[in-house]
Amino acid sequence: MTGYIFVLIAGLAAGTISGIIGTGASILLLPIVVLQFGPQQAIPIMAIASVMGNIGKSLAWWREINWRAFWAYSITGVPGAALGAKTLLVLPASVVEIMLGLFFLCMIPARRWMRARDFHLPIWQLAIAGGVIGFLTGIVLSTGPLSIPAFAAIGLGKGALLSTEAVASLALMISKVATFQQLGALPWPQIVQGLIVGGAMMAGSFIGKYVVDRMSLKTFEFLLDLMLLIAAITMLWIGLV
Repeated sequence: MTGYIFVLIAGLAAGTISGIIGTGASILLLPIVVLQFGPQQAIPIMAIASVMGNIGKSLAWWREINWRAFWAYSITGVPGAALGAKTLLVLPASVVEIMLGLFFLCMIPARRWMRARDFHLPIWQLAIAGGVIGFLTGIVLSTGPLSIPAFAAIGLGKGALLSTEAVASLALMISKVATFQQLGALPWPQIVQGLIVGGAMMAGSFIGKYVVDRMSLKTFEFLLDLMLLIAAITMLWIGLV
């Protein structure tokens, strides 16, 4: 029982952080979930929890969702996530994690360069990004540090950015979870555990919205860069160790 209480508190904190910067909950929670439930159960549990967390962020920011960007991203991202989940069974995830870690590091100066020149991607390029990120989402635990810059690159910020990325990631994660279920990699005990962790993350999403509503755009942009740096270090650590 003590272990479950600790996981719930950690889920609430991770959901709050993810509600502020758009991602990071999976990276923060994974070590705790591994310790509590074991490494083999951690990925399916976190997949369920991520679905719940993204539902929370979507509900919190529902009125600010950019549905045009959502459809452009999801139309290729959903099948990409299903394909990636199947690829996970045969491809070493560490290779992808190292590549993502290096990419996240490169995204920090790239984001600043695009912001300084007011550079925005056209919406059709978001569809290409959705397919690539969707595939990677099926393979590794979290690609939030990749999808957040993708939506920021088309000009979304703060509430619109967090809400649109959340509902798009929700579509991808549902595809991933459905594929796990189809392949028999998601038994009922892990579904229940994922719902418990995800419920705490949902609550944290609404706390995160309260914070973001009172945050300056400059602070929000700084936190995005900090998130990319932490995600890069974490991905490289997981991939190399």
